[in-house]
Amino acid sequence: MPISTMSDFDLKGKRILIREDFNVPLKHGVITSDLRIRAALPTIKEALKKNGKVMLMSHLGRPATSGYDEAFSLAPVAQRLSKLLKMDVPLIQHWIDGVNMGESQVVLLENVRFQHGETDNNVELAKKIASLCDIFVMDAFATSHRAESSTCGAIKYAKQACAGPLLLSELEALSKIMENPAHPVVAIVGGSKVSTKLSLLNSLVKKVDALIIGGGIANTFLAAEGYTVGKSLYEPDLLDEAERLTIEAKQRKAEVPLPIDVVVAERLSEDSESYVRLVSQIDDKEKIFDMGPDTIKLFVSIIKKAKTILWNGPIGAFEIEEFSNGTQAIAKAIAESKAFKVAGGGDTLAAIEKYHLESKIDYISTGGGAFLNVLEGKKLPVIAALEERATVKQEKVS
Repeated sequence: MPISTMSDFDLKGKRILIREDFNVPLKHGVITSDLRIRAALPTIKEALKKNGKVMLMSHLGRPATSGYDEAFSLAPVAQRLSKLLKMDVPLIQHWIDGVNMGESQVVLLENVRFQHGETDNNVELAKKIASLCDIFVMDAFATSHRAESSTCGAIKYAKQACAGPLLLSELEALSKIMENPAHPVVAIVGGSKVSTKLSLLNSLVKKVDALIIGGGIANTFLAAEGYTVGKSLYEPDLLDEAERLTIEAKQRKAEVPLPIDVVVAERLSEDSESYVRLVSQIDDKEKIFDMGPDTIKLFVSIIKKAKTILWNGPIGAFEIEEFSNGTQAIAKAIAESKAFKVAGGGDTLAAIEKYHLESKIDYISTGGGAFLNVLEGKKLPVIAALEERATVKQEKVS
């Protein structure tokens, strides 16, 4: 079902409230990755170019209670936006009863989660948010799997509501992956637990030609094949699920290649003594922290044949150099591939930034849970809300 887009409206002189996702990682109050901020810049610049009066809204972290908390302030985001946009972006702390923009072209509203009822999709809060603007633009794909006052609520009660360019580009990229991809399709899924990615694996095993798994997920699949994984993290209660997924893939003549060799150590540490082991030779005291060289060659050879690639999750403990070879090699192979490439997930983004591959991935999703929900085939509440608004005649803006 079609949804209204920002380009459908004349923005000149209108108060435009754009819900973005500026939930950036911070360390001691300093932004460690501004990828999500930079991803929103085209939307902001388009609204400014069309002479809209732009208000930006986002959450940051998970404040324990409503009310101001300096640890979760968007002040660092306002500073970074000012630098990237080359214009002053004031942070408005008290905005719930109205925003006086003065001469500003763009302002940032303080963390919406400081408002009571935000995460509960409180109706009164949603109406107050909606009343701030002439046009509400939902551009935060990363929050589109949550029904909150600043997402679904604002869409419902705003005079006009539409999707922003970033949200649309996310949906288009994922649609290309899920609906009619070019084959062979290769998915790389890493992570610590099968349980957190089970729905994703269930969805992908029905679509892909090869499903490469890494991290703790691979340990569970190895254990399901009868290998001893030492003290490695794995999930004994999901061995049957791992076996079922492997069988289902084989029935479709798809591959679920398992590691041939792995890098092990007794503990995860910068100064750990590591060894390469065949998967049949892992000692009872050892833990798997990365893929071995032969496994890397196998996985890279599969990636080279792909015409569509989906990447979600590193395949080793790449934050420590000793255990980063697998993830680095996979990342490089994906970047060098001529396939259509989509990557998403927090750790995946960190790996892409670490190896400076942002420009070599066709689409990098800024969504975490929303990214997984779409890949799992679930309907996003925000998209449903936008579709519902599109069926209701909106007040024409001119």
